[in-house]
Formats: sequence, structure tokens, C-alpha cells
Amino acid sequence: MSEVLTETKPVLEDDINLTERAAQEVISIRSKNNIPETHALRLGVKGGGCSGLSYVLAFDDNIKEKDIVLEKHGVKIVVDQKSMFYLSGTTLDFTDGLNGRGFVFNNPQATRTCGCGSSFGV
Repeated sequence: MSEVLTETKPVLEDDINLTERAAQEVISIRSKNNIPETHALRLGVKGGGCSGLSYVLAFDDNIKEKDIVLEKHGVKIVVDQKSMFYLSGTTLDFTDGLNGRGFVFNNPQATRTCGCGSSFGV
């Protein structure tokens, strides 16, 4: 008799990290654009881009019952369950250097990315 084991990936509350530099930029953008503190930072993924999936980053005050809510460095982060599957372990950073200025998703699950870094595949 053989036994088949299936392993499911657990979703942990602290699966997404936000660097202090990224948090400071989020807070600065919120302040400069008069975005209420009731709006969380929504992270997500959607189909598209040259590698299959694209990152979503926006302010959102529509938190759904099944959303995963985190708080990092004073920033409330909201992720839907489907996106968390692809974003688990990701660190959101902010860079301002010779290669440009913007948010960077460091996703250990991404097996390929496009040249501009806006899409990825798993």
C-alpha cells in the first residue's frame, strides 16, 4: 500500500516584508498626495507582462474579509489570498540611485523576470 502525501504551502502573517526605506517612501507619498491613513498599501499580482505576472502596488480603503492585513514600520499592508501565494517571502524595497528611483519587489519565488523588472514568472 502506498501513501500519497500532498504538501500545501502555509500562508504566514509575516510572509511579506517592507524595508524601512520603502515604508518612509510610502508615508511620504501618502502625505504629499493627501491620501487618508485609512487607506492601506495594497500589494498584489495580476496576469500580464512579458514574464506572465505583474506586480500591483496601490493605496486601497476597500479591505475585504479574506484579505491578509499586515503592519510593517507603521504602514498597513493588505494582500488578497491569491496574491499572497505568489508574494510569500517577498521584500518590498525602495531604491533611488543611478538605475532609477522606485519600488523594488525582491521575490524569492520568481524564477524569471523581464528586463525592466515589472513582471515575473514562477
